[in-house]
Amino acid sequence: MKMNKLYYWGVLLSFTFFQIQVKAQDTSNPSELPVSPKEFANPSVEGMGKSKGVVINYERQSTFGIRSTSPDPSIGNREGDVRRNNKFNVKFYVPALNNPHLKIIAGFDYSFEEFNFNYPQPPAYKFYNNIEDKNLKSLGGQVVVLRPINERNYFIFRVKGELNGDYESHQVAVPDYLKTTVEFLYGWKKSPMLSYGVGAQLGYVLGRRRIYPAFLYNRTFNAKWGLESILPARFDIRYNASEKSLWFAGLSVDGANYNINVVDPKFTNLETMELRRSEVRGRVRWEREIYDFLWVGAEAGYRVNFSFDVFDKESNNGFLFSKRGEPLIDNRLKGSPLFKVEVFLVPPRRFLKQ
Repeated sequence: MKMNKLYYWGVLLSFTFFQIQVKAQDTSNPSELPVSPKEFANPSVEGMGKSKGVVINYERQSTFGIRSTSPDPSIGNREGDVRRNNKFNVKFYVPALNNPHLKIIAGFDYSFEEFNFNYPQPPAYKFYNNIEDKNLKSLGGQVVVLRPINERNYFIFRVKGELNGDYESHQVAVPDYLKTTVEFLYGWKKSPMLSYGVGAQLGYVLGRRRIYPAFLYNRTFNAKWGLESILPARFDIRYNASEKSLWFAGLSVDGANYNINVVDPKFTNLETMELRRSEVRGRVRWEREIYDFLWVGAEAGYRVNFSFDVFDKESNNGFLFSKRGEPLIDNRLKGSPLFKVEVFLVPPRRFLKQ
């Protein structure tokens, strides 16, 4: 069966499912840091990288095969090759409120991805032609609330809205493209080296809107090794090579949901279709300080696809859950290597020492 992603002084918030890590201070060298017993609880552990304020990254997947089947004879079946899949993303986070008992972060992001098929021989399949060289965009805003309860307990709440699809700026109809995600997690800070929690998300991690569990487990074993995970979304082993260089190796689950306008009226009798993607990735990542607040990252890995299916847009109507239904087009993607480069800004050291 196929499976259907800051606060300035301290929250590390990634765009995938519940990827929130909180830092009370610069913890890149845990062996040198004093620990205050009255510090309020948060998900971070010593040794984690610095919080990210602005992130810019580019990802590319090389040639991989695609096989498409449809129960609709007017659409038919086809096999082809995707020459490349490019993704570009920009995100930043702004502290809206920062006091010991309540942190509120506003986050904004913009991304797009595109698919290019092998030419000069056209794929001669209407679905491929419909997404060829088309920017599938995502424009999002979110609010994250971290509420430390005491020195041992905390909770995190996040709500996010995104406009996902192939829209142009002059034709955005918010109800047609809006996707919303709500997340909650309750956690325990057992020590400066161990934090864990449980929660849930109502969102699109696997392409289709559902409720997903979340289990956070962050642990630092010593000055060099640690573990960072939010299961089932992400699992990473961390190696602190130095204060300015970190390595990660692990797995992550990624998903997306796009509304796409039908270009060719002969394709289907629909004006809009919905593309749902879900995949798992194994990767190795390196992060390196270039200058105080400026860091770079590089990531290499391999992507295995679970779903890349096309549905009638009506299959996703309704506030809580999308209908399971049968896809209009069932796409099977072959695995592909991937590479990502990233530049990000972190708080300068002089701020972390205040």
